[in-house]
Amino acid sequence: MPELPEVENVRRTLEQLVNGKTIEEVIVTYPKLVKEPDDAELFKEMLRGETIEEVRRRGKFLLIYVTRYVIVSHLRMEGKYMLSDSDDPVDKHTHVRFRFTDETELRYKDVRKFGTMHLFKKGTEFTAMPLADLGPEPFSTELTPAYLQEKLQKTARKVKVALLDQRILVGLGNIYVDEVLFRSRIHPEREASSLTDKEFETLYEEIVATLTEAVERGGSTIRTYVNSQGKIGSFQERLYVYGRKGEPCVTCGTLLEKTVVGGRGTHYCPACQPKS
Repeated sequence: MPELPEVENVRRTLEQLVNGKTIEEVIVTYPKLVKEPDDAELFKEMLRGETIEEVRRRGKFLLIYVTRYVIVSHLRMEGKYMLSDSDDPVDKHTHVRFRFTDETELRYKDVRKFGTMHLFKKGTEFTAMPLADLGPEPFSTELTPAYLQEKLQKTARKVKVALLDQRILVGLGNIYVDEVLFRSRIHPEREASSLTDKEFETLYEEIVATLTEAVERGGSTIRTYVNSQGKIGSFQERLYVYGRKGEPCVTCGTLLEKTVVGGRGTHYCPACQPKS
């Protein structure tokens, strides 16, 4: 699933491709992707004649701002946006097409069909789900070591599970939580409330540093991720633990292990990240 670095790179490339384009027609071939309004025909009608003004991001969500509305899009596991000419062949996994007046199309492709789109009137997008209860952005001034400590000391959950909770902090998914915890030398099964003041400071620093580097490297291409220009990321070359079960730790040489935490496959170094 694309996490913050991947979605941010999709946002950046998408904005370059579609800003200023006017929607002539929307074609939806898999209506279940459209969650708001609950009528895909109304979704199509509302967007006709709208001009794309900017593309923002909130956590793992893309926010495509048009003249009167905001399209809130979640890519889930396999969602991709690509700009095509209107007469290009349409892939069978393309489920939404935003046809522009310049005879190009923004196409949403999703092999698994897990992605979602919500359409809100401008100014209401943050008052309803799925954006209403999201935590702060990792790069915002709201995120501080004190904030993390306040939130995590209130829960008996394991630290990995807590960091995956988008109500506490947005943008982190399975890959980057594993990497952040390794860089912080914190075992993923530690109770979040057991962290020390120093560990909260380190955790904050590594969240920001890891995500910053991942954004700069275009995200991680583990399976199928590409940005809106079809380019892969390179941060997978800097992954220290994720997907490296049985390989030697880059720090100490101990073989890396994999377990399941909160239902998610979890990679860690038993020596660098002691549980006690």
